[in-house]
Amino acid sequence: MADIERTMPFALEAEQSVLGAILLDPEKINQVAEFLREDDFYLSEHREIFAAMRDLFVQSRQIDVVTLIDMLVSRGTYDRENGSKYIRVIADTVPSSTNLNDYMQIVKDKSTLRALIEAADEIREDAYAAKGEVKYIVDNAESKIYNVSSGNEVKTFVSIADAITRTYYNIRDIANDPAAAAGMQTEYDSLDNVLVGMGKGDLVLIGARPGMGKTSFAMNIAANVARTTKKTVCIFSLEMTCEQLASRLLSSEAMVDSKKLRSGRLSPEDWNAVSQAASELSELKMLIDDTTGITVTAMKAKLRKVKDLGLVVVDYLQLIQGERHSDNRVLEVGDISRGLKMLAKDLGVPVICCAQLSRANEGRSDKRPMLSDLRDSGAIEQDADVVMFLHSDDYYKNETKTQKDAECIIAKNRHGETGVVKLIFLGPYTKFIEYDSAHGEPQ
Repeated sequence: MADIERTMPFALEAEQSVLGAILLDPEKINQVAEFLREDDFYLSEHREIFAAMRDLFVQSRQIDVVTLIDMLVSRGTYDRENGSKYIRVIADTVPSSTNLNDYMQIVKDKSTLRALIEAADEIREDAYAAKGEVKYIVDNAESKIYNVSSGNEVKTFVSIADAITRTYYNIRDIANDPAAAAGMQTEYDSLDNVLVGMGKGDLVLIGARPGMGKTSFAMNIAANVARTTKKTVCIFSLEMTCEQLASRLLSSEAMVDSKKLRSGRLSPEDWNAVSQAASELSELKMLIDDTTGITVTAMKAKLRKVKDLGLVVVDYLQLIQGERHSDNRVLEVGDISRGLKMLAKDLGVPVICCAQLSRANEGRSDKRPMLSDLRDSGAIEQDADVVMFLHSDDYYKNETKTQKDAECIIAKNRHGETGVVKLIFLGPYTKFIEYDSAHGEPQ
C-alpha cells in the first residue's frame, strides 16, 4: 500500500500565541527561550520571528512591534508592508500572556511528534538498508527514540545565537545561585574543591593497582550521590556479585568490620549498627547489575529505561566485553572507553569507571601512578574527562594498619586544575574519609 500523504503536526494558533505573548510582555522571552528552541516552531516565518526576538533580547533592545519589524526587514525576512501586517496579526492573536505555559507546551508537543516521525522514517530506512549487524541497527533505533523522548533530538546545527542565549541563562543562574555552578558532588569536600563536581556527560576514571580500594571509593561516592541528590544511581559490577557489593556498603555505612559481616560474628552493638545502615541504604535509589562480561550497548539499553538517573558506576573497565572481538586488546579497550564516553554524553550524567593499572609503577622508586600506567590503552586517557588515581605508600610497606594514609591524585581534569587530595582509607570498613590536614587527623 502506498504511503498516504499527510501533513506534519503543528499548531498555527499556538505558535502565533507564543510569539504574541512575547510582544505583549517582552520579559516572557526569558521563559520561552528556556523552554523552546527555534526549531520547535514549524513555520519558517515563525522561526525567523522568534530568532529576531531572541537577537533583540541578546542586544538588550526593547522587543515591540516597531523594533521587531525593523529587525525582520533588515534580515530580509519581510518587506516592511507585509511584515507589518503579519506582526500585527500575531500581536492581536493572543489577548494576554496568562496562558503562555499552555501555548508553549502545545508547540513543544507538536515539535516532539514531528521529531518522532522523522526518527521513525530514519529507522525504517536503516532497517530496509540492512547495513551492519542487526544489534547495532536496533541500538541505533533505540537511541533515536530515546533522544526524542528525552528531548535531546538534534535536527540540525545549533546556531551561535542559540548557544549564546543558553550560556547567558546558565551564567544568570550561577550568579543567582553559586551552587548551580557546581557539578554533581562526591561529598569529599577537598576533592570537590578541585573537581568543582562531576559534570553532566563526564567520564570519570578511577585507576589503581589491585587492593588500593578503587571499588570501595567508587561505592562510597555512589552512596553519597544517591543520598544527597535523591536520584537513581546505577552500578554495573562485572567482578563482584550484588550481594558482595551490598555487604561492602553495609560495612562502610555501619562502620562494622567487613570480616565480621562475612563470618556473622556480630556483637549486639554491631547488629544495631547494621540494622540502622540497612534501613537507611534501603531508602536510597541504587540499582546494581552484576552481569558478567556486559557490553556498553547492553548497559545503554538498560539505562535508557531508568527514570531520574543521576550517576552510573562501572567496575571495572577491563572486564567489559567488546562489541567486536579482536585479537588486539588495545584497540578493543579503546572502543570500550569511547563507548563509555558516548554513553555519558548521550545520557547526560557522569559515568564513573574503575580501571586496573599496569605494573609499571611498581618498578619505580616513586610508585605514584601516572597516566602512562593506564593498562591496555592510551585511548582511556584521551576519552576520560577526569582521571583520578588512588595511591597509598602504606600499601607497599606491608603494614597491617587498619587506617592507611591515601592519596587521590587528579592526573587529568578537562574542566579545571589537577592536584593531590589526601584521604584516609579505613580498610576493615572499606571506607574512605576526609583527611584534616590542619590537625593530621581524619575528620
